[in-house]
Amino acid sequence: MSTVSAAASDAILGRCAQLAEALVASQFASHPELARRYGPAGREKCLQDALFHLAYLAEALAFDNRALFADYVAWVKVMLGKRRVPASDLASHLERTAQVLREQLAGEAGALAADFVDAAVRAMPAMPEDLPTHMHEGKPLSLLAHQYEQALLRGERQAASRLVIDAVGRGVPVRDIYLQIFQPTQYEIGRLWQVNDIGVAKEHFCTAATQLVMSQLYEKLFSGDKIGRTLVATCVSGDLHELGARMVADFFEMAGWDTFYTGANTPHAAVIEALVERNADVLAVSATIAYHVRQVQALIAEVRKDPRCARVTILAGGYPFNSNPELWRQVGADGTGRDAQEAIAAAGRLLK
Repeated sequence: MSTVSAAASDAILGRCAQLAEALVASQFASHPELARRYGPAGREKCLQDALFHLAYLAEALAFDNRALFADYVAWVKVMLGKRRVPASDLASHLERTAQVLREQLAGEAGALAADFVDAAVRAMPAMPEDLPTHMHEGKPLSLLAHQYEQALLRGERQAASRLVIDAVGRGVPVRDIYLQIFQPTQYEIGRLWQVNDIGVAKEHFCTAATQLVMSQLYEKLFSGDKIGRTLVATCVSGDLHELGARMVADFFEMAGWDTFYTGANTPHAAVIEALVERNADVLAVSATIAYHVRQVQALIAEVRKDPRCARVTILAGGYPFNSNPELWRQVGADGTGRDAQEAIAAAGRLLK
């Protein structure tokens, strides 16, 4: 991380509300038709979006990583487009953001922050307007995965559970249930919310239902031989999306590890105490969105500073790390994995 990028990140975070208000006021003054199209509620939503954009920009600047912000803009382009906000409005908003950053942040910091935004705007035409489904055909459990997803979307939690329990009863390995049913279904549920096909309540219901079904399989997770290794899995402070980290912990359990999952939004001190109490070999840290990457870095730094954790190997994973393959190095981790199976392979290599 350069001194300039760090200064730009800190400046944005310190004046986020002021910058957001300035750019929304500038945008609505330059485009009076926006007030007629969207009204007061639309202006308030625009202000909320500006705060999000600036927060993600600050995170990208903290790591001097333009790809982090461009990836966020690509996500926003699809999300807003499916809610009838054209890409031209998003581009205009971001161009105004760059202008305000140059005007209100001094010197090199403002210029660098604006350049991050300008680079994302230039990349926007090549960014997709829609997202492909995650429910791919051709795998052994593709039909079952589709049936499971449809049961969840209909709100039939018991039917979804029965599909999985019956499959396990027929001899389908729990490992395959996780990789071929739970994982693609959750990716697809997230996609359906992003493209505005389902609301947030249904998205939350589907996630909670999958967590319940996973808990019904726990008896199968603890039945294998142990290998004498211990994993602590956690979501950093502020991150409330816990399903991915829980799946990683369960996968390690199926591989013979002793696992300790701390849950969502775990304070750093609590994670360190868990590592010490469990004499852990590996810490798996999950971040679902780029906004929490700096918290991952902060947690890793605290673990590294504690002499009691000197032997702990650290894996960082989640969506931002999948989108930016070298990001795990920037946060100070020892490795990463795109999914639970890759995480186990990475842990095995590192411990050798």
